[in-house]
Formats: sequence, C-alpha cells, structure tokens
Amino acid sequence: MNFLSMRVIIKRIRSIKYMMQDKSVSIWKKALIVLGIVYLLMPIDLIPIVIPVFGVFDDIILWVFILWTLRDTLDAYWVDDERVDTQRKYKNKKIIKVESVSMETESADTDKEDTDKNDDKTVREE
Repeated sequence: MNFLSMRVIIKRIRSIKYMMQDKSVSIWKKALIVLGIVYLLMPIDLIPIVIPVFGVFDDIILWVFILWTLRDTLDAYWVDDERVDTQRKYKNKKIIKVESVSMETESADTDKEDTDKNDDKTVREE
C-alpha cells in the first residue's frame, strides 16, 4: 500500500509542471506551489536542518499539505507514461469536471428466472 502511495505522490509532483503551464488554473493554486518552492529553498525553517531526522520534517509536512490541497487539480493533469502537451490538446476548450455518476443495473436473478421459465417450456414441449 505504501508503494502505491509513493507512486501517486510522485505522479502528482510530475503533474505540477502541466498545471503551472495551464492558463485556466487559478492564481492562488499557482501561488501555493510557488510559495512551497520558496519555503523549500529558504535557509530559515521552522525546524532547523541541523537536527538530523526532524530537519526535513517541516518541508515534508508542507508539501504533503500542498499536494493534498491541490489533489483534484493535479489529478486532472495526471500523465502516466506518455507526455501530453495540455496547452495544445485543450487550447480554447472548457474542461468540465464530473463529480458523481450514478448507474443502475438490473439484477441477475431476474435473468436467471426468465431462463428457468424458458427451460421449463422446452421440457414441456418435448
């Protein structure tokens, strides 16, 4: 399960590049990424880097928060193995996000009953 989580985090980090290139993404989402990068590069941290294990802990917490906050937006730019030029592909198109889809299915029991009735008819005709 942890392998899957790391894989998702890595793919979301890779999709930041495509999100930043899209002009339809709001400025505050782009600013959140830029501020995260600035904080990562700043020499002053909440927890000093000198402390062996906990020095990077505040940076990790910050980026987990950023990725969690922007997860829906980043998943829209998810690129598996192929590279997609989102500016060219979605230029001048409005992207609609579908949040919930409901589906109805027929029960398999009714199909079985119909089949049983047909089998009974065939037996009686013989």
